[in-house]
Amino acid sequence: MRKKMLLAGILILSTGFCLFAEDGDMNSWEFAVDMIWLFIGALLVFIMQAGFALVETGLTRAKNASNIAMKNLMDFCFGALVYWAVGWGFMYGADAWGGLIGASDFFKGPMEVTGEAGGFYRSWFFQVVFAATAATIVSGAMAGRTQFKSYLIYSCFISAFIYPIQGHWIWGGGWLSKLGFYDFAGSTVVHSVGGWAALTGAAVIGPRLGKYVKGPDGNLSVKAFPGHNIPFACLGVLLLWFGWYGFNAASTGTAVGAGGSILARVAVTTCLAASAGAVGALTVSWLWFKKPDVSMTMNGILAGLVSITAPCAVVSPGASIVIGLIGGVIVVFSVEFIDKGLKIDDPVGASSVHLVCGVFGTVAVGIWGNVEGAALGLLHGGGFAQLGIQLIGVLSVGGWSGLTSLLLFTAIKAALGLRVSPKEELMGLDLSEHKSEAYTGFQIFSNM
Repeated sequence: MRKKMLLAGILILSTGFCLFAEDGDMNSWEFAVDMIWLFIGALLVFIMQAGFALVETGLTRAKNASNIAMKNLMDFCFGALVYWAVGWGFMYGADAWGGLIGASDFFKGPMEVTGEAGGFYRSWFFQVVFAATAATIVSGAMAGRTQFKSYLIYSCFISAFIYPIQGHWIWGGGWLSKLGFYDFAGSTVVHSVGGWAALTGAAVIGPRLGKYVKGPDGNLSVKAFPGHNIPFACLGVLLLWFGWYGFNAASTGTAVGAGGSILARVAVTTCLAASAGAVGALTVSWLWFKKPDVSMTMNGILAGLVSITAPCAVVSPGASIVIGLIGGVIVVFSVEFIDKGLKIDDPVGASSVHLVCGVFGTVAVGIWGNVEGAALGLLHGGGFAQLGIQLIGVLSVGGWSGLTSLLLFTAIKAALGLRVSPKEELMGLDLSEHKSEAYTGFQIFSNM
């Protein structure tokens, strides 16, 4: 029986290779393998939408659970449409204005199913899930008080304009790419862009009601709003980690040849950095808070993953452990500083995980990078050259993302309104925005 199943599997794969071989220029088994690999990678990254939904739902209050779910559903749906219409063209279109923007291939979707169209569809499908990730990062930072219609508007704008233009600079052959900036899978291109938008949006919309309370001495005290479902959040983190193997490893672009030769190493460095990030966050939070903090440890895993995303293909396993460990430590201090120092209310720590650790991971390329011709860092004889280029990229993308996000949120706030009313916020966005409770039949109490 097993032999028959094995023979059937070989026959199916062989048939698939033959079908691809009929596609004119794409007449090799290598193309078939690469097509399948990129498709699987895209599906893994798509699963991360579910991970984000569970993390954000679990770390926020029960009265907003349906709202979080809707946001994570619809930012992908709207984002995919606008990325097809204009986002792809801005990111991968013909270079214009000295490498600042792409200016072709808008509304691209050839009807042919053979020839070059197959390669385009493969690339577009892989890239659209990255665009969706950048947009969905914002959801958690602004949870519990954002109007749903306003969320859809700024999600579309991020996917159509903010994300693709800086993406052109780095992945689309733009000016930073020509300068030698290196970001293998998106610590800057994806995560820091989403992180800048998250931090800016949280600052513009203001904290949740009751988050910061002025005491008799005039000082603000910080009130914690514990997440309502930590197992949900934990499952979400594990799904994100699972999807990250597509995020990083599938960014090789190919499963054979040059890309295939580093695929396994990328998976290993990704795994080790995530594990070290958890250990780093667990240790620091245990020492600081006198307890092994669950949410900080989960964010430590994500911090390690974000930190290794840029350098995963150019660092050793040992270096990936150091990078992940530092990322896990950084995220704890960053969450505390943004929450208590800056008084910016980020319910899930999205700004710390994606912005702060995205910046660190990008800079890490210039320190630990150890691949001649790709990225040679300070510790491996490259001097400060690569590190300087990485810092230029961080500052440039940060300036672009921060400024455009600030203008976007300010404009939406002035024109349509960004925040729900105090009454709606206290009621919960499930009822006020959607007339739908996540936990029908249960009494949900506000912990105001």
